[in-house]
Amino acid sequence: MILVRTATANDLPAMLVIYNDIIINTTAVYDYEPHTIEMRRQWFTTKQEQGFPVFVAEENGVIVGFSSFGTFRAWTGFNHTVENSIYVSAEHRGKGIGKLLLPPLIDAAKELKLHAIVAGIDATNMVSIKLHEKFGFVEVAHFKEVGYKFDRWLDLVFMELIV
Repeated sequence: MILVRTATANDLPAMLVIYNDIIINTTAVYDYEPHTIEMRRQWFTTKQEQGFPVFVAEENGVIVGFSSFGTFRAWTGFNHTVENSIYVSAEHRGKGIGKLLLPPLIDAAKELKLHAIVAGIDATNMVSIKLHEKFGFVEVAHFKEVGYKFDRWLDLVFMELIV
């Protein structure tokens, strides 16, 4: 059974392993270098300071995924919009964990009286696009060749949910 709960600082090492695997092996994050545990700690501290949630999916005591949202853009006029992130470990993808990690984000956005959630998704990541569609997100933009990774140009899709 998979339990979704609020993340704690003790979960950061497992979350770092998942995130670094995604950096190294996928186009879900347009970054090249693995992060350090200190970078993850700072990320977590920033989420806490901003009042933004971080959730983990846990199966038999093992963290198998995590989700959060953060600032969409830095200007005050965007304070009611956030950008979500959902990451699942390679060996646990395809088991419906993303479907468990997205609803708590939507609920948290409503509780925080946010207006919109934006998801930036690599255009080839049909699993993530379909996941977001299931929860009411719609595509609002398709940016051509705005990212570069693995020696190729990448398109980025923006999806949005008005909460």
